[in-house]
Amino acid sequence: MAVKFISESLTSIQLNSISVSDMINEQRPTQNIGDQDKGKEAAYKKMQMGQVIRKYRKIKNMTQEEMASRLGVSAPAVNKWENGNSFPDIMLLAPIARLLNITPDTLLEFREEMTEEEIGEIVRETDKRMREGTYEETFQWVKRKVEEYPDCQRLMVQMAVVLDANGVLKGIHEKQYEDVILWWYQRALESKDEDIRIMAADGLFGFYKRKGQYDKAEKCVGFFSDQNPEKKWRLAEIYRETGKTEEAYKAYEELLFSSYQRVSVYFYGIFRLAIDSGNMEKAHMAARKMGDLAKVFEMGEYYQVSGSLELAAMEKDADAAINIMEKMILNADSLCIWMESDLYQHMAFKNVNPEFFRNLKDNLIKLFHDEDSFGFLKEDARWKKLVGMKNG
Repeated sequence: MAVKFISESLTSIQLNSISVSDMINEQRPTQNIGDQDKGKEAAYKKMQMGQVIRKYRKIKNMTQEEMASRLGVSAPAVNKWENGNSFPDIMLLAPIARLLNITPDTLLEFREEMTEEEIGEIVRETDKRMREGTYEETFQWVKRKVEEYPDCQRLMVQMAVVLDANGVLKGIHEKQYEDVILWWYQRALESKDEDIRIMAADGLFGFYKRKGQYDKAEKCVGFFSDQNPEKKWRLAEIYRETGKTEEAYKAYEELLFSSYQRVSVYFYGIFRLAIDSGNMEKAHMAARKMGDLAKVFEMGEYYQVSGSLELAAMEKDADAAINIMEKMILNADSLCIWMESDLYQHMAFKNVNPEFFRNLKDNLIKLFHDEDSFGFLKEDARWKKLVGMKNG
């Protein structure tokens, strides 16, 4: 139906005919923040093997000295294995496995991933320990859990977030804790899973921002896609904190402008669903909200009224339809009045050719002639005058 076409084309007109220029040129940083301590990963693997050795040695009711004697090594050597300070010699792996009555695969088992349920259980247990115990006790428990799964980056980043947030709430900022949290965030940034990388970048952004290390915080923003509004919002926060007032205003205004476009599309989707399901009360609500939205974002009266035209045509409400048509024609020349709004004064827009507005009026008149949509108005003198038809 022609009226529906008008409603659906409003956003398209705005996006395709009115271009936003001079946008922020954001450079994506390299995907490494600081030097990565690769030795820590090896240390985790040593720690995990050590835990396997200790576990099965105790199951066998064997002391470190007894184990050392049967393997032909020193007791301090066994102690170093179990504490994650060194690996056993490769020639000792099979004898160790036989001695502990396990397979070499069990001894060398480096389980990389955990299920969502397992991670969720650890998160819940961490919350419980934070409530009932000390931060130090909980931190050490979490650290041991992460060490059990040194390559599970999802566990790593979620534990970093939990410990980081609790540290902020409790006012705990000791370097011994923050260094571990920071390294877990950085490890998670290397994940092949985008969700994990974004979670880590978000956590690091907050970490560096709290520290006033805005250059590092800005690098974290590069992990967000250009299409993600969170990226521009974080840049705006950095600009505001670092005294870049003009850049901050511009970023916030661009977020407002794009938010209007996005939210208006959502409301129109609800409007169409309500129409298709016969829920006219909800359709009227959505149409009112579209008008309210345009008013709040200072988009001009054209956008405030045009969303209700389809509804008026469907209900064959002549007074409402003609009133809306008149306002659309009257305000066609000020379709882009938002360019003059103080809300967007730091944004740069391309000039619109006056021919565009003339064409818009002509197209509206043609659409208002549509028999299927507005045939119920053909005897109305006001409609005839509006579309340039002579009475009689």
